[in-house]
Amino acid sequence: MTTPWGEPVLARFPEDPRDRLRAWDASDTYLLRHLAERRVPLSGTVVVVGDRWGALVTALAAHHPTQITDSWLGQEATRANLARNGVAPGTVRLLTTQDPPPDRIDVLLVRVPKSLALLEDQLLRLAPAVHAETVVVGTGMVKEIHTSTLNLFERILGPTRTSLAEKKARLVLCTPEPVPARPPNPWPHRYTLPEDIGPVSGRTVVNHAGVFCADRLDIGTRFLLKHLPAGRDGGRVVDLGCGNGVVGTAMALADPRAEVLFVDESFQAVASAEATYRANGVPGHAEFRVGDGLSDLPAGSVDLVLNNPPFHSHQATTDATARRMFADAHRALRPGGELWVIGNRHLGYHVRLRRLFGNSEVVASDPKFVVLKAVRR
Repeated sequence: MTTPWGEPVLARFPEDPRDRLRAWDASDTYLLRHLAERRVPLSGTVVVVGDRWGALVTALAAHHPTQITDSWLGQEATRANLARNGVAPGTVRLLTTQDPPPDRIDVLLVRVPKSLALLEDQLLRLAPAVHAETVVVGTGMVKEIHTSTLNLFERILGPTRTSLAEKKARLVLCTPEPVPARPPNPWPHRYTLPEDIGPVSGRTVVNHAGVFCADRLDIGTRFLLKHLPAGRDGGRVVDLGCGNGVVGTAMALADPRAEVLFVDESFQAVASAEATYRANGVPGHAEFRVGDGLSDLPAGSVDLVLNNPPFHSHQATTDATARRMFADAHRALRPGGELWVIGNRHLGYHVRLRRLFGNSEVVASDPKFVVLKAVRR
């Protein structure tokens, strides 16, 4: 990536030679060029929110920025990219969206996230640290920045405008000023589940900002909840890519002897899963882990994996995450252990499962979704 501060070498995480997606895009380079051309002073506290693979903080490492991210993979990519470019450990402060933010911010750089709710939550959390002299610049591709995005900056921080587009990227330029009626932070959000979905019927869900389907149960998960494995008696169960944890919580309610592991690469998601589990007073044992799927679990240590894999990485459509999730499950499952997957019919997950497990069975289907089971031989 070519920047006014050099040409750092960057990669996504985990590195995959088959993955042709870059670790930066035109919005990253546009923002960095803007900082240099406008001679924005970077001697104070520089905070970078939503830096997807560490491109921004790697380029600005000499100014000791603080990165705030919701992505465990993004944070690991940042660590790897900083090391790859010879940046000493500790030069960049790495925080998650669940950590307390800095007390004062002199330069706030925001990579606009896909989730407007996550942007709202983060701006509200950071607003008390922003002062009249803070330089606030957001960045994103044109298709990621909408009128609602600008309204959010303006409602929480102050007057906001956009730049001209360059290479399909755009900047958000905000001038902080006292906001007379800054809204309270509505996150996390709670709602009650419907009554016809098995063990979690009528139960409470807690969603932190940015977690999929924050104000309602999505139809894919609803379909899976109606067709969960039954008649099990204990064992280790994993809610892989747990989101708000409703699937793992349903399994824990159905089988109090089960040991349920909730895992997701989103810090917001794992916090939501734990809050959902605790809110429902579920008996039994549960563990909550932020990380890269099941990569750190011993082989043959799991009895059941439940998975609703994403098929997007930010704005890119890709099955790379699903491939890794299925391979992780195959390695982590004991012989006879099962992987249950919910997905859109058109994604064709049965083909990959048969290739990996040697088998794939349709448990349930409707015109839009299919629940598949693969058994570890």
